[in-house]
Amino acid sequence: MDLNSLKPADGAVHKEGKRVGRGEGSGKGGTSTRGHKGAKSRSGYSKKIGFEGGQMPLQRRVPKFGFTNMNRKEYTGINLGKLQELVDKGTVKNEVTLETLIENGLAHKNDLVKILGDGELKASLKVSVHKFTASAKAAIESAGGEAISL
Repeated sequence: MDLNSLKPADGAVHKEGKRVGRGEGSGKGGTSTRGHKGAKSRSGYSKKIGFEGGQMPLQRRVPKFGFTNMNRKEYTGINLGKLQELVDKGTVKNEVTLETLIENGLAHKNDLVKILGDGELKASLKVSVHKFTASAKAAIESAGGEAISL
């Protein structure tokens, strides 16, 4: 090792960037690397989200249609087949409530639940949820169960 081979460890020395706007002699005077005129050359410039250089932005070009009902109620659908699976596993004996559906991961705490008629229900169950389709209600009652709307 010689004195001429000594150097700081990698990453130990951080070279500052060239100072702009400090006279023509620096090579970065005048426009300070921002070019001439235009929004980007001004102080305080920040591009708005979706700005396309004055071209009509995509979000305004695309046609908008329809209407969103703010009072719409979104129901989580659970088929009769899923209820039969719970009975087959042994997690449900004779009563299905919102709490049992939440415990078994079929619904969330604040969900509105609707029982749908897909699948076959053999067990006699007392089901109490928010809504039922006509076919689901008929299938539950034909199996000897009870469909209770909350």
